[in-house]
Amino acid sequence: MRLRGWKVVGEAPTHKKYVLIAAPHTSNYDFPLMLGSALILKMDVHWMGKSSLFNFPTGGLARWLGGIAIDRTKSNNTVDATAKVFAQAEELIVVIPPEGTRAAVTEWKTGFYHIAHQAKVPIVMGYVDTATKTSGFGHSFIPTGDIDKDMVEIRAFYQDKHGFD
Repeated sequence: MRLRGWKVVGEAPTHKKYVLIAAPHTSNYDFPLMLGSALILKMDVHWMGKSSLFNFPTGGLARWLGGIAIDRTKSNNTVDATAKVFAQAEELIVVIPPEGTRAAVTEWKTGFYHIAHQAKVPIVMGYVDTATKTSGFGHSFIPTGDIDKDMVEIRAFYQDKHGFD
């Protein structure tokens, strides 16, 4: 990352279990930067990705890098399933891009919020900012259940973060 002029800002969160938002998610470059940041800080992260990423020839590497395949073609109740995994784990960090895609979106998907609320784990703000060539981790909070209020706080954190164009 340093060779490319990027810097990791902040420290690894100290929580044993949490949902890590990865935003903005606007390019294929976001993933290696966020994953690189987590590796530099010695974080054992798992991430959700569309199931097609787990096909040959990249599937083995995706799983080795902590990938969890999500079949987006049907409703699988991913929120309940992920909350159950959190309940059974002593330590677990799940990275979720709230946009749900690399395309520009006006509304984020809220699965990350519902997973954290149901699992009673914090949400940590992870980011990639191309304007400053930094990536890192911001503050965390426990979702209150008032998604409208909480999303205002979350979106405010990302207000000045810029993704790849």
